[in-house]
Amino acid sequence: MAGHCNTVSTISTGAVNGSHLLKISGYSCTKELLQNGKCAKSVSSNIGGRSWFIRYYPNGRQKEDYDYISVYLDLESADEKEVKAKFTFILLDNDGVPVPSYSSFSRIHTFTSKYSSWGYPRFIKKEDLEGSEHLKDDCFTIRCDITFMKPILSEEKKQFVLVPQSNLHQHLGELLKNMDGCDVTFEVDDDRFPAHRCILAARSSVFKAELFGDMAENSKRLIRIEDIDAQVFKSLIHFIYTDELPDMTAEDNNEAQSDVVMAQHLLVAADRYNVDRLKLICEEKLCSYLNSDIVATSLTLADQHNCHGLKEACFEFLSSPSNMKAMLACDSFEHLKTSCPSVLDELIARFFPDDELKAAKEIVLAFL
Repeated sequence: MAGHCNTVSTISTGAVNGSHLLKISGYSCTKELLQNGKCAKSVSSNIGGRSWFIRYYPNGRQKEDYDYISVYLDLESADEKEVKAKFTFILLDNDGVPVPSYSSFSRIHTFTSKYSSWGYPRFIKKEDLEGSEHLKDDCFTIRCDITFMKPILSEEKKQFVLVPQSNLHQHLGELLKNMDGCDVTFEVDDDRFPAHRCILAARSSVFKAELFGDMAENSKRLIRIEDIDAQVFKSLIHFIYTDELPDMTAEDNNEAQSDVVMAQHLLVAADRYNVDRLKLICEEKLCSYLNSDIVATSLTLADQHNCHGLKEACFEFLSSPSNMKAMLACDSFEHLKTSCPSVLDELIARFFPDDELKAAKEIVLAFL
């Protein structure tokens, strides 16, 4: 029987960092001995398995750079066709601390046998260095920080065992569906929903208090639930067991409206039973279904159930004057202004400058 083996590809890279100090002793002598275009080389430094050195041009590398000190980083060894690295030349003060105004940062450069040197033709103006405190006893120090980029590697690895994704939610969903071992039943309207105390308590601190605390329901096998729709409670229980909502994909506008209403009621239920992830899912869904007909209702829910994200989404929607005007004309605005009057003050403060505050309030109050 032929065996089966999966393969996994890994693409990886990395970087190696290192520094090299170049101390110039007898700066004035180097200026006299090395004319424009002439340089002195540092000793080699091994970073990332490559040998690097610095070229120091006290009178500039090119004619047009005569008034400047030029510094270049060279790749001495080139076993590969190209080496990628970025580097920084930094002037150090007398205490070895970098001088920010004289720091030159590079992007990633490609060093090859043809282009093995990169640097700065105008690192620092000679008269600036000579007039600074950083040149002491005719000496100064430059540090070169080098980051060598490792080649990108693709590696194939055989995978003999493939571990599947967790299907715990499926098993718990089947447990709920088959009603195996249920030890409590909830009565909502004319419907009954069997469930398991331990699962409910593990997922909701409110259910835990009701079922295992000092509340009367902890000894009952049949518990009556008020002020909640049966279908909403069913969806709540489904989420507690499976960590997902029943299919709420809308195929037309009527279904979309129905889904929004369900999300509104589920948000209230999730807040009531302290099921935080469900509450956030409903909040996110309501943020994506805002229009002038329901924004007032969403604002009311956001204010009453501490949904900061939903409130911000509503405010952003109402930043459009036409959307604001349409909301003020809706019946749902009547409920908002009576149940959450502080939201109106927040709206006015958010969208109108102080000098327009009085006029804005008069506009809104005209609808009260």
